[in-house]
Amino acid sequence: MHNPLIGTHTRVLRRARGLTQQQLAQALGFNDRQTVSAIENGARRVTAEELLRLTEILDIPLESFTDPFQLAGEGEFSWLCADDTAPEHLAAWEQRAGPWVAAFRALAPEVGRPLRLVRWKLGLGRAAGRQNAALAGEQFAKEFRLGGAPALRLTEVMEKKLGMLVLAVDPPPRSGISGAACHLPDLDAALLARREPAKRRHLTLARLLFHLLAWDALPPQHRQAANRKRPRGAAQLAGDFADSLLTPATALRQRGRWNGLRRSDLIRQIHDAADELHVTADVVQRRLVSLGLLEKSEAQGLAEQAWRRNGRREKDTPLPALFSTPFMSVIERAIKRGRISVRRAARLLGLTIDDLADLFPAHGLTCPFDL
Repeated sequence: MHNPLIGTHTRVLRRARGLTQQQLAQALGFNDRQTVSAIENGARRVTAEELLRLTEILDIPLESFTDPFQLAGEGEFSWLCADDTAPEHLAAWEQRAGPWVAAFRALAPEVGRPLRLVRWKLGLGRAAGRQNAALAGEQFAKEFRLGGAPALRLTEVMEKKLGMLVLAVDPPPRSGISGAACHLPDLDAALLARREPAKRRHLTLARLLFHLLAWDALPPQHRQAANRKRPRGAAQLAGDFADSLLTPATALRQRGRWNGLRRSDLIRQIHDAADELHVTADVVQRRLVSLGLLEKSEAQGLAEQAWRRNGRREKDTPLPALFSTPFMSVIERAIKRGRISVRRAARLLGLTIDDLADLFPAHGLTCPFDL
């Protein structure tokens, strides 16, 4: 049996189980590890009997080897979630999200949307400090010309310039999940809880971007607190990167004086800047302090609850359609070309066929099938 996925998934699953090639060779009854190496490199076919034996040894179902819509342990996830988010919620969502990412990776090249061979990375190492991360955020915004309100163009740049997959999704209600980064050898993906306020989604996306760009040098934890209280390591650097990316120094300096204002005027000015930049007020406050535009003592004098809302209502913004236009465009083309059936596409996305049909127009696409 020859399937290029078998070799790749054998290697990934073997490593995930902590087995060496020699140990797996012995379990399969081979004389040496070179046979396992040849299987993993795609140079040797696997017999049906050997494949069944592999499923027993690695304790996984058969489709984990052969289904192109399964990550089979390849993808690494890092979740932004509440402290009390249940581990089973994260595990269940990795099982749901993995096939979306895997399907895009498998189908995109088949429908004329090749994955990027060269990936943009941050030049930060393990010794990078908070100032380095903040400077990297500023530089990213300048290099990709994100403009005066970077939050509004960040998704577009990640998709079109960096070749990343950005998906708007619906985690379980009250699960505390804000988003996740998924890192693969040939694709990066960011998942966002689409029902969270837009300003919070922007900050989550910028933090996920940092992790995706710095993954190899600064691997993030599997789960991180979404509220940024007492962050450490890569999580702290991701926050500094996100703050500086989303709040250009020029935009804050142009608003004039910050120190010495009356408390009510300062709060109002913080909220005005936050609305203009499409970020939360706490991002603006942190950024002002880091730039030296606001004394830390003045910032600490603001009661958190007083400036977080300040009598204002969050402006109503349209709820993003599920998934994304690039993702649904790939699904549309794949259905048209017979790469995936309508039923399987609906099952993959967790939708009824009627809901799937409605989702294409929501992204400005034509439904590729008749009901």
